[in-house]
Order: sequence, then C-alpha cells, then structure tokens
Amino acid sequence: MDDLLITHDQDLGAGEAHLHQDVTLARVVQTSGGCPSQWDAWTTRGQYLYLRYRHGEGTVEQHPSEDVATWDGEESRLWTSWDDGTNSGQIELTDFLGMAGLRLAPDAEVHTTPPIDPRV
Repeated sequence: MDDLLITHDQDLGAGEAHLHQDVTLARVVQTSGGCPSQWDAWTTRGQYLYLRYRHGEGTVEQHPSEDVATWDGEESRLWTSWDDGTNSGQIELTDFLGMAGLRLAPDAEVHTTPPIDPRV
C-alpha cells in the first residue's frame, strides 16, 4: 500500500523558490517564431514573463512589463533556464511550457506567429 508522506523539513532545492509563484499563464503572445522562439506572457495575477528559446537553451525571465526599458530594476530576475542539448532555435509553446514548469489557464489567450522558413 502506498501512503502519502508529508514532510515539512524536506529541502526542495531550486524548485522551492517557485513553489508559491503563479505559474499559470492567462495570455501569451509569440514575438518570434524561431531562431529564437520567444513569447511575451502574463500570469493570471498579471505578472509579465519573457520566454525565450535559442540554441537549445530556454529561459523564463520576470520583468515589470514588456517594455525593455524597465528590465534593469530590482523587479527583474531569472525564473528558470535549461539546455536540452539540441542547439535548436525553434520549439513549440506546449513543449517550452512543459520544460519551464508553466501551464496555460483553461481560458488563456494565445497568439502565435508562423515558424520562420529557413529556405526563404
């Protein structure tokens, strides 16, 4: 029989910092379809996130707004980053969200752009 074990003293490592953050996205706007793949995103609480994937590396950054002039203040920080080893510049939003530990709200507004065709 498997019992649920709850421990209050367990160290959750890097994931603990994000334990109480809103990871549900209400709105996502793709700003580049590839090389890099990137999106502007807002959580259900209105927090702006910049999502970027280039050379197989994904990052999620928190900033006060989508205005890059606001990105140098104390409210800006790196949420998470990873390298999938592919050196790719394109990724689907659903795959990115899975790697980043983010999810879409059931009624999320999502705007995408077509991927860049390297033959053009």
